[in-house]
Amino acid sequence: MNLRIIKAGILDTVQDMGRYGWQHVGINPGGAMDKLSAQFANILVGNELDEAVIELHFPASAFFFEQPSLIAMSGANFSATLNGEEIPSLRPILVSKYSILQFHRVEKGARAYLAVHGGLDLPEWLGSRSTHLKAGAGGYMGRALQKDDEIRFRKPADLCMLLGKKEFEVLPWKTDSNWGDSNNAKEILVLPGNEWTRLTDHSKEIFFDRAFLISNQSDRMGYRLRSEPLSTISHDEVISSAVSFGTIQLLPNGQLIVLMADHQTTGGYPRVAHVISAHHSRVAQMKPGDLFIFRFTDQQTAEDLLIKQKQHLLQLQNACKFKLEELLNAGN
Repeated sequence: MNLRIIKAGILDTVQDMGRYGWQHVGINPGGAMDKLSAQFANILVGNELDEAVIELHFPASAFFFEQPSLIAMSGANFSATLNGEEIPSLRPILVSKYSILQFHRVEKGARAYLAVHGGLDLPEWLGSRSTHLKAGAGGYMGRALQKDDEIRFRKPADLCMLLGKKEFEVLPWKTDSNWGDSNNAKEILVLPGNEWTRLTDHSKEIFFDRAFLISNQSDRMGYRLRSEPLSTISHDEVISSAVSFGTIQLLPNGQLIVLMADHQTTGGYPRVAHVISAHHSRVAQMKPGDLFIFRFTDQQTAEDLLIKQKQHLLQLQNACKFKLEELLNAGN
């Protein structure tokens, strides 16, 4: 009744929407880097939006299913196969007992998400199943998945009748990851930060006129960017203040860092801008070597885009729930 890891990936962890309410004691929310894609995967298998999933980086883990399962993958395309046959992302897939899921090459994106119908049977820590690597808590024993780890399913469903003798079946519906954002995929919308006005006029021009390169010194804590160095009008110290996912800080060397899911709770570097919430997913699917540009927007546009994203999720959830109920009722 388990999902077993038969080959470890580079950094694959259990993540959900994060643990909130503990920043005041120094515990950051964490959670999936690309929360939108994690929710897509959960929707496809009939889970709640905040159910725990497995976040995959390439090279990714290989998985052995010890019972029939309903799975879905979203986010990055890592050329997945089941028992050697290619399978698509953003589609629900019935998987037979003793099947092997593998990933072979990066086609697009930086992180993929694997959701299993019924969820993963792992204990919560401070209200979340997300892995907190620095604290060694949450997820699977507070660490990245390793070879021979076994994760039980929390609410396994009897899917044998639906599969028959087939090794797997790709079900006939899918989610659309295009939620109506018409902005250029390499364009990240931001709002001005508290210390934006500290930048020199020339640095403000650089911020908007130059493409930024994501450096190799980037991880779940933050993306360090490379460009022409930026400078401030004065070198007065900044009082350590709250930061969040998407906060863009100016480092002492004049380079920028975009804080990501495992960011610290406070920081003392100037906060020059903030990535809007609707574009967190876009940034999370970028990887070292990628180039992008910043564009300012206004609060109303940022809110409208987030509402549009949430409406798209709700529509997909209702449609997939109806399709899945039809399928399960047909199998009874």
